[in-house]
Amino acid sequence: MENLDGISPKYVENLWNNASKVDSLGDIKVDSLKELVEEIENLIKERENLSESFIKEAEKMKTNINNFLLENAPRGEDDSEFVRERAELRKKQIDISEHQLNEKVGCWRDIALLKKELRDKEKELSEKTSRAEMLKGILED
Repeated sequence: MENLDGISPKYVENLWNNASKVDSLGDIKVDSLKELVEEIENLIKERENLSESFIKEAEKMKTNINNFLLENAPRGEDDSEFVRERAELRKKQIDISEHQLNEKVGCWRDIALLKKELRDKEKELSEKTSRAEMLKGILED
């Protein structure tokens, strides 16, 4: 077979086959990064939902305690045992509020870390996609 500009057809065929392998490997990496980006986005949503659910449940608990305290308010009697129990229930309300605040801060921290990771992976995905497109352009020429 005759050489074209000094390049054998077999060499061109091998080069083309290797380029196809590199191209498919690049596609696999890009697809993997896309899946990772979607997974991080889902983790952010799940963390927000979990926090919201926790806060709502804690509010229900505080409301139930408050309703119990209102329904069982002392009626002229000064029972020291009952006063102590009421004080403990009020302390529970404060503890629940503290847990809510800690959850809000923890949620914010978790989401901030996930968003940082998301930005990093989106940047990496963008770079790999543009490199893959540039490589495809070179191979098609």
